[in-house]
Amino acid sequence: MSDFVELVRFNSSGLVPSIAQDFRSKQVLMLAYMSKESLLKTLETGSAVYFSRSRNCLWNKGETSGHYQIVKEIFLDCDNDALLLFVEQIKGIACHTGRTSCVFRRLGVDCWQISEEGQGIRGEE
Repeated sequence: MSDFVELVRFNSSGLVPSIAQDFRSKQVLMLAYMSKESLLKTLETGSAVYFSRSRNCLWNKGETSGHYQIVKEIFLDCDNDALLLFVEQIKGIACHTGRTSCVFRRLGVDCWQISEEGQGIRGEE
């Protein structure tokens, strides 16, 4: 597994953007960053572990909310500098706003609008 990690091109901060996508519906759930350590932890546990840039530490997705992401497959892009994780989103909520997806704003004519597909248990905010 560590050979895979050696191919990943982490940025100058030691991070790589990582898109989480529902493995069944293919809906994009969120974008987060992974460090080498968080990627290795993800491979070890089978549960998504990201690097929180705001807290400057590892972030086990779902640790406090219970909204874990069970990793089914991981893909590396052609430039080796972005990851795609196909995940099973536990409890169906990926976003801290209570929505299914963190990607819930659609550009309208002159403003961002809440998209129906991204609404979750908390509704519009």
